Amino acid sequence: MTRTPLLLALGLVPILATSACNAADPTANGAQAATPAATPADQRPFTATEVSRFDQPWAMTFLPDGSLLVTEKRGKLQHLDLASGQKHEITGVPKVAYGGQGGFGDIILHPDFARNHVIYLSYAEEGTLDTRGAAVARATLALDASGAGQLKDLKVIWRQSPKVSGEGHYGHRLAFGPDGKLWISSSERQKFDPAQDMGSNLGKIIRLNDDGSLPADNPFASQGGVAAQVWSLGHRNILGMAFDANGKLWAHEMGPAGGDELNLIVRGANYGYPIVSNGDHYDGRPIPDHDTRPEFAAPNVTWTPVISPAGFVIYSGSLFPQWKGSGFIGGLSSTSLVRVAFDGDSAREAERFNMGERIREVEQGPDGALWLLEDGSKARLLKLTPKT
Repeated sequence: MTRTPLLLALGLVPILATSACNAADPTANGAQAATPAATPADQRPFTATEVSRFDQPWAMTFLPDGSLLVTEKRGKLQHLDLASGQKHEITGVPKVAYGGQGGFGDIILHPDFARNHVIYLSYAEEGTLDTRGAAVARATLALDASGAGQLKDLKVIWRQSPKVSGEGHYGHRLAFGPDGKLWISSSERQKFDPAQDMGSNLGKIIRLNDDGSLPADNPFASQGGVAAQVWSLGHRNILGMAFDANGKLWAHEMGPAGGDELNLIVRGANYGYPIVSNGDHYDGRPIPDHDTRPEFAAPNVTWTPVISPAGFVIYSGSLFPQWKGSGFIGGLSSTSLVRVAFDGDSAREAERFNMGERIREVEQGPDGALWLLEDGSKARLLKLTPKT
């Protein structure tokens, strides 16, 4: 990836202390125990069963009837009936800017989906003069008896600003919190400086009402403009967000050359990128570590070598009782499933399972099974169940 020089006027950016940075907790400064060795396939406590295959899948979400919606990066939305194995394409999906890391992204349900049938989807869209940016839309899902269907009344409720050149670091992960708000990860599009610029919503975590309007209690609401959308800043490329049982938001992000992160997200906190990182630039230029700048929130876990995290769920089921409350992260370059254990505001990698393929997405099924989507063409959908 080509990098551009860092041009930050530090006096003009918000530098915020946060309770997430706790010197008494070694993991709060990015420290952690040695990475566990990956568990071989014959010693895994689960069986991985192939259920279906998709072309460059990116995200999935379960419907109340147990069927599955899967986004494919080229711009298709698939509906899979798990009972019959039948797959149908949903029409009415917006045109996506496919290329690089861009294309169709995340998909989630409105908290009241059973009543209103509203879904949310993210994707990369074209701008002018060879620019692109992420967008989030909401629409009504209308399925017919066969399992086919369409999106109706689609409306874009949020866009990355500004649109920029390049095809990387969109982020655009979506989640609904216990507060009923819509949370969006907006990565910095490989442009560095916008992550610290409150005139841009790049490199930020965004919090909106379910209709896209601005909550009055956002930390920067009084600043107006895109700053009023922002919950936290100083992020690089966030590809996973999940709320734990206590309502705390955790998010992981890809570091540069080294320094993948898992962060506890705190209201108004600045996570430091690109001023600090536990990795370095791809061209070899060093970036100061988090512990050199304690005013920035430090990660709870860092990975060097990187795992290239993608997809994230905090397990709440009963099928794997020993894992209740654990986080599961898909590993792309590490071709792994990583289990993270939490203890209050602390976290650590507890186990790593070698899956043999790049893992793009992780979800929990209605029965408590774990579901994985591999990355790339002819990618498998895998169902993980306890080994008998």
